[in-house]
Amino acid sequence: IIADRLKIPYLKSSKAIMNMGRTDRKLTTVIEAVIMDLSIKLSRFIPMDKYKKNRLSATLEAAGIKMTPECYQAHAVIKAVSVGLLVIPCLAIFPLIAVIVLILAVLVYFREYQKAENQMQSKRAEIETELLRFVSTIEQELKTSRDVLSILESFKKTTTPVFADEIGITCADMRSGGYEVALMRLEARVNSPQLSDVVRGLISVIRGDDGIMYFQMLSHDFKQAELRKLKAQAQKIPGKIRIFSMIMLMCFLATYLIIIAVQVIQSLGVMF
Repeated sequence: IIADRLKIPYLKSSKAIMNMGRTDRKLTTVIEAVIMDLSIKLSRFIPMDKYKKNRLSATLEAAGIKMTPECYQAHAVIKAVSVGLLVIPCLAIFPLIAVIVLILAVLVYFREYQKAENQMQSKRAEIETELLRFVSTIEQELKTSRDVLSILESFKKTTTPVFADEIGITCADMRSGGYEVALMRLEARVNSPQLSDVVRGLISVIRGDDGIMYFQMLSHDFKQAELRKLKAQAQKIPGKIRIFSMIMLMCFLATYLIIIAVQVIQSLGVMF
């Protein structure tokens, strides 16, 4: 009755619509549906300049989050406010905890607001790990075929799910529109400098260039970048091992010191 009077959708309707828009298998809970409805209502009052809106919109699109920038920011605000409301019972029971709750609310806001950026970086990193193999495949395919669409479709079958989804969207764009526009949309969605180099090479192939030498040089550059990345990861390992080695050393020393202390105390007890 209240939902009809206020002209808001039922929880079942909101959950069904949100589940249809999900790409994962996780189902929407009642709390998420309520927070989303409140976010949509609050998004009308969120001020946002054009630059910030366009930047956040591009980030949300790259991360695969189907929200408007205002709704996304309102979603983060409502989650932070929900945690901040716990201050009221804390003031009545134990006032010192109220400060911790306020800090927790601020952390929740920044965590929710940066979720799209973190997802985009994770997605970009997963795609960039496949670019070396992608470039090598293009280099070999160009020796026998100049059809960029067939090259993308054949590589889609062997790559990771994230990159396969992006290639699938690009292939659909190629069939419905221009090849160059579809590749430029792929570049804008992923927003990766390495993928931008690959897209420029594919566009040059579409325009009639040979492209084999370009992708050979690009493959060499990507190999060097991958080696530098692996070396950087390897250099971080000794520091982590050193920390645990010190902890083990302290444990061994503590064990010996405890045994010596027990023996000394027992010997003193026997003497007295």
